[in-house]
Amino acid sequence: MNSGYPLIRPRRLRSSLKISNLVRETALDPSKFIMPYFVTHGKAVKEPIESMPDQFRYSIDELLKELKNVIGLNIGGILLFGVPEHKDELGSESYSNNGIIQSALRTIKDEYPDILAITDVCLCDYTSHGHCGIVDENGYVKNDETLEYLAKISVSYAKAGADIIAPSDMMDGRVKRIREALDDEGLVNIPIMAYSSKYASSFYEPFRDAADCSPKFGNRKSYQMDPSNSDEAILETALDLDEGADIIMVKPALSYLDIIYRLKLTFKRPLAAYNVSGEYSMIKAAAKLGYLKEETAVLEMLASVKRAGADIIISYYSLYAAGLLGARF
Repeated sequence: MNSGYPLIRPRRLRSSLKISNLVRETALDPSKFIMPYFVTHGKAVKEPIESMPDQFRYSIDELLKELKNVIGLNIGGILLFGVPEHKDELGSESYSNNGIIQSALRTIKDEYPDILAITDVCLCDYTSHGHCGIVDENGYVKNDETLEYLAKISVSYAKAGADIIAPSDMMDGRVKRIREALDDEGLVNIPIMAYSSKYASSFYEPFRDAADCSPKFGNRKSYQMDPSNSDEAILETALDLDEGADIIMVKPALSYLDIIYRLKLTFKRPLAAYNVSGEYSMIKAAAKLGYLKEETAVLEMLASVKRAGADIIISYYSLYAAGLLGARF
């Protein structure tokens, strides 16, 4: 039906970059980026991660130096993963008062009290078997028993200085149990960023190298999501929100833009997307071979994640992209 208004074809803007920026529909903002870091024991450690070029495992003293860049580029926050000295079947360093993440949090908060620190909560980095929970004698993950350990880890991190708790284990009921544990300790103002739609993805392989957390047997497909499923993401996210999640997440990002879009339309809640290690390393490898230009590919990739509906983008490219965005203005 004719509305009565003449059909006007919009002219392509050909003038200046400033005008293009003015009318751009999707804008990237470094304050909405989260930079992940791998933290390990020792001093003066800045160990390259072979499968993730330009990424490192940092000792706490070296991480403090690195965080100056996070602050200088106005990055929204950091996400910490521990690479422990000791691993056992119960992942005991994950909830130890002297664990690597607890020690890192206290030191970071002493030096940079205003930096937003998010802690990943999972057992896979800390267990000798590499699974995200406590396993029985047959190698099956015991969901309900694992919840108690996740709650202990969360409380320990929050007391050490974490601003946001981010459970990534994908156990059923873990958001509810973590919320109860935090509230029981008077930590009622600590938000939960739930890995609500975490798929069993091949794009995690470089991360498993970085965190030394590949499963020693089996795989994680029994508790992570089938990449073929979309409606399941709606169900899992609804459950997490009902249990008390404050922020929801989709992981990975690039191959799951449709999931990001659906969740944002359905729930209209703060949504994070994790641009994972494999997505990062793909671009690094292609750029090294001259197959594409890294800087334009990175900004296009991150813009697609933002355009799909992500409010927060977790990416190993956060610092690099923030530098590019600053150079454009």
